[in-house]
Amino acid sequence: MISREPTIERLATAQNLLLTPFGLDESHLSRALAEIKAHKVDDADLYFQYTRSEGWSLEEGIVKTGSFSIDQGVGVRAVSGEKTAFAYSDDISEASLLDAARTVRSISSAGKTARVKAPARKIAGSRSLYNGIDPISTLDSTAKVKLLEKVEQLARSRDPRVAQVMAGLASEYDVVLVARADGTLAADVRPLVRLSVTVIAEQNGRREVGSGGGGGRFGLAYFDDEHIAEYVDQAVKSALTNLDSRPAPAGEMTVVLGPGWPGILLHEAIGHGLEGDFNRKGSSAFSGRIGERVAAKGVTVLDDGTIADRRGSLNVDDEGNATQRNVLIEDGILKAYIQDSLNARLMKAKPTGNGRRESYAHAPMPRMTNTYMLGGNRVPEEIVASIKKGLYATNFGGGQVDITSGKFVFSASEAYWVENGKIQYPVKGATIVGNGPDALTRVTMIGNDMALDSGVGTCGKEGQSVPVGVGQPTLRIDGLTVGGTA
Repeated sequence: MISREPTIERLATAQNLLLTPFGLDESHLSRALAEIKAHKVDDADLYFQYTRSEGWSLEEGIVKTGSFSIDQGVGVRAVSGEKTAFAYSDDISEASLLDAARTVRSISSAGKTARVKAPARKIAGSRSLYNGIDPISTLDSTAKVKLLEKVEQLARSRDPRVAQVMAGLASEYDVVLVARADGTLAADVRPLVRLSVTVIAEQNGRREVGSGGGGGRFGLAYFDDEHIAEYVDQAVKSALTNLDSRPAPAGEMTVVLGPGWPGILLHEAIGHGLEGDFNRKGSSAFSGRIGERVAAKGVTVLDDGTIADRRGSLNVDDEGNATQRNVLIEDGILKAYIQDSLNARLMKAKPTGNGRRESYAHAPMPRMTNTYMLGGNRVPEEIVASIKKGLYATNFGGGQVDITSGKFVFSASEAYWVENGKIQYPVKGATIVGNGPDALTRVTMIGNDMALDSGVGTCGKEGQSVPVGVGQPTLRIDGLTVGGTA
């Protein structure tokens, strides 16, 4: 539910951290925005941010590094037509704010000054998807070290072939305040935690790597014995499986993708192509295709920033708009793009709550939150059993996509060769090559086991990184190209 009440509470937190200590109040924000609007602009905003982060890492049984940092600042933006002027400062003061405002207002080509009436104050509606806690303080330092040591000990106890264990614990407390030219005020208080484990297993001189982990927008108490065991088992299983792997066959074949994290392929190959900026500029393979069939029947893809406690979720986006559950592809038909305010205005659409930025030092752009495909009605075992000869990929490493052509390349970090419906052996070195829009039309079976990833995703775009979520059910895709080493 979208409400103004939680925004009022978060505004108080943001003002106490970002305005009051520097002698600022809402009147200073109004004055800065008025400075920008003195020249004709289509939009303008101020983005204040306070971020406190902490990280711990363990290697060779010892917590070797710990880090703690505080960053704060303000980004000032003016938009005129398609042009954006942006300035930022880590000095939060009235002088810096006004200086940045005067700098960005020069974007207006008219250059004429005008008297501007201050808009009425409007409190933005927002969601309440997570508690506004500081996760760093939810465990003391001793408990954090013990948590990492427990990860290490558990991983080593799983199998004598485990030769090395690396574990990391990261926490972040992020407070943002957005003031827009139309008088809108919005704020968010965003906790974020992540536990990661990497295992190296060795056998007969061969070494292989496996990884696991998870997190979300909550405190460190989330990482109980059950979750720790789940992450450790995932990492150890992956490493030991790869010890027995053989070179992957190559060629065009049926590929079955497992549920959850393999949705990273969907995120890269499809999701980026549905972001508004690429489609407005005509550079996406999906440009101008709203209402057309772009995928097989049964394929429904959403971007949903409203899932409680999820890594990719936000109460409001970085422009102050409440996040939404956006249906992008429905039963194979392209329904919508992901929008920020600028691209929505230029495309005569509505913002979708997807205006995101890495920090106050970056301008917002359309970005994904939690992107996933809905489940179907097929049993996963039935889908694997349907493979005559092909690949069953259950985990992925890195990948990349060319937005214009839609072509993608992904490396499978855990995969199996299947013949006549039976898993034969694990394979290594498999890369999956395809074209996003084409691959969606080749989906022939959709599992009933839709799962979201465990909370580890980070998405990069134009040099900016933001936390995201992915998900999908088990999927069968026919006729994909697999690059192998056999």
